[in-house]
Amino acid sequence: MHYFFDSYALIEMLCENPSFEKYKSEDAIITLLNLIETTQYFMEHFGEERASIVCKNLSLYVVELSSEDILNATKFRAENKKKSLSYADCIGYVYARNHKLVFLTGDDAFKNLQNVEFVK
Repeated sequence: MHYFFDSYALIEMLCENPSFEKYKSEDAIITLLNLIETTQYFMEHFGEERASIVCKNLSLYVVELSSEDILNATKFRAENKKKSLSYADCIGYVYARNHKLVFLTGDDAFKNLQNVEFVK
């Protein structure tokens, strides 16, 4: 099975949350937005040196977005306006769905959606 890791999943895995142990052997498919959010988290909580390492390592897993991915993500976000979803999450979810990946997250807003593996 192949996974798209949202920022929550990346952070929890990199911070060694035992619930995410089984995903360490998976290649983390992400977008540039997830890379930015995760690097920012590590910058704020662990400093520039650790953020730099995380950024460099995760940059290998960034995928390109098509205009179709972006359009579908904005449509999905509009359809789910009441959930206050971030653009990064909407893009990741739609990218995963369109590319036959499982969306790995701990975000409650995605808990009961199709094609989601929810882990806390």
